[in-house]
Amino acid sequence: MRNRMVLLVAAAMVLVGCGDGGSGSNTTTTAPTTTGTLTDAQGTAPRDALPKRGTPSNDAGLTVTGIRIGHHAGFDRVVYELGGTGTPGWIVQYTEQAIQDGSGKVVDVAGRSILEVQITGSAYPFDNGVTPYSGPDPVTDPSAPMIAGVYRSGVFEGTTQSFIGVTTDHPAFEISAMSDPTRLVIDIANT
Repeated sequence: MRNRMVLLVAAAMVLVGCGDGGSGSNTTTTAPTTTGTLTDAQGTAPRDALPKRGTPSNDAGLTVTGIRIGHHAGFDRVVYELGGTGTPGWIVQYTEQAIQDGSGKVVDVAGRSILEVQITGSAYPFDNGVTPYSGPDPVTDPSAPMIAGVYRSGVFEGTTQSFIGVTTDHPAFEISAMSDPTRLVIDIANT
């Protein structure tokens, strides 16, 4: 029991030290059923390519308001900025083909691997009054060579779906949810 307590305290210290380089607080929050690890305070690269899941808060009603890409030592980062209430959940995993939920339409995604991002706890913009992201599709940034593009798909049955084209075969990745402002952060190993 004491070992578990030490691990919980250590995990909490790592979470508090995480940031995404953006504005606002660097406090990290994760859902209680999260699997996978977060990037530690020293910014070490992600360690595995296994699927990752997190559960949204009960009051979640979030809309993607922005998408950013950045390059860091050891990883490239995709940030989904979120407006609305609550904290997001997620299902993030590699897929062989990018297929839109609801329509079944195939999305042409650049790169060698496709990382499917499902942000659970989402709301339609007309339900929560939040202005949705309307920028480029796909989002690209030449300074982050691991990311071929971030493709938005839309909201379907409480889940926002997006695809990240990655330039190599299934690199390790990690997920974290942050607050002030609310965002979902995906770090993809670039080493």
